[in-house]
Amino acid sequence: MNLSTPKGLVLVVLFMFAFGFMLVPLYDVICEVTGLNGKTAGKYEGALADGAEEKGRPVKIQFVVNKNDGVSWEFKPNDKEMTLLTGERRQTSYAVTNTYNHAVVAQAVPSVAPAEAAEYIHKIECFCFEQQPLEAGEHKDMPLVFVIDPELPLDIKKLTLSYTLFDITDKAAPDSDPHKVKKVGN
Repeated sequence: MNLSTPKGLVLVVLFMFAFGFMLVPLYDVICEVTGLNGKTAGKYEGALADGAEEKGRPVKIQFVVNKNDGVSWEFKPNDKEMTLLTGERRQTSYAVTNTYNHAVVAQAVPSVAPAEAAEYIHKIECFCFEQQPLEAGEHKDMPLVFVIDPELPLDIKKLTLSYTLFDITDKAAPDSDPHKVKKVGN
């Protein structure tokens, strides 16, 4: 019997397992580097986020929500748009109400337009970073704290930050089970 075939197959299986295991961290790194899906590297948790020493030109930002098919929750930005200076730390929030008669877990997926602006919006705090458990009929104002990088190209004067909210109750992490989560405040 030729042993090279079983050894080769075992190596292929091990490689496939390792590759599958590395996909999530690899995806996160690619998203942080490119700004894909609104993820940023978190580099603005320091200087500009705290002191905003370098403020620049005004930029208009629009806040938008997209309705996911099959989800009838109420979901909207509390501010439709605002004008801010690059380098200025700003806060807004999005409102969500679970209109179902049962608990759910939601996850927001961000998008930035124009796409080349994604790497210049730095989210310091965002409801999209975590799963959001919602009891039946519960209303939440979910915070977003961000900074627009002063290095934003001069030709970009307006950008849109959009979120789509998904029902991930069936796929949620066990610690996000809406029946097991302790409520803290509002």
